[in-house]
Amino acid sequence: MFQIMVLEDDNDLRTLFSKALKNNGYNTFEAKDTMEAYDIIEKEYIDLIISDVMLPGEDGFTFIKKLRMTDKDIPVMVITAKGSITDKEIGFKSGADDYMVKPIDINELVFRVEALLRRVKSAHEQKLVFGSTIVEYSSWTVTDDNGSQILPQKEFLLLYKLLSFPGRIFTRQQILDDIWGIDDYVDGHTLDVHISRLRDRFKNNKDFKIMTIRGLGYRVVKNEE
Repeated sequence: MFQIMVLEDDNDLRTLFSKALKNNGYNTFEAKDTMEAYDIIEKEYIDLIISDVMLPGEDGFTFIKKLRMTDKDIPVMVITAKGSITDKEIGFKSGADDYMVKPIDINELVFRVEALLRRVKSAHEQKLVFGSTIVEYSSWTVTDDNGSQILPQKEFLLLYKLLSFPGRIFTRQQILDDIWGIDDYVDGHTLDVHISRLRDRFKNNKDFKIMTIRGLGYRVVKNEE
């Protein structure tokens, strides 16, 4: 199921957009400002963002620019009352993929969302290949010479992060912030438990192993290293 974040400070509009999307089979997350939006992005896999422009604090165009520095692929649809050609130019140059001017037709919103998501369907089903190990994001499944396993969400996200950057050392705090969220207090022992479970699950995997870097954190290396 595709996951969409609705960034809109008007409570009624945010609820309306979210309800329409849910009625069409999408899972939605709601944010009233960019601070909440960043928090959601840190914690959840988001397939598409719908964003207003005139927001409390940081505006929508600035939000999109910052987003594009780290994520160039996630589609962003702007829905705003700012409808001049200059505003649209700024929006698209900021990194928006689509632009709608309020008031909008809800059915058109759904059609446009469907069109944008067709372009990222392959990304939603992305696979990470490490030797003969295949990691499938859409199903939290890891397949190697020993078979396939569906991992619990946190274990999967942890392994996916480490395998995405083989050899790179991630500090314990980096991992806790990225996987469990900056605002959620998680005891460091929780991370140790998840690492231990992953090592046990993949003790016979011939492609990689998870190394402890004493005093720093963890990294994944090829088994022959």
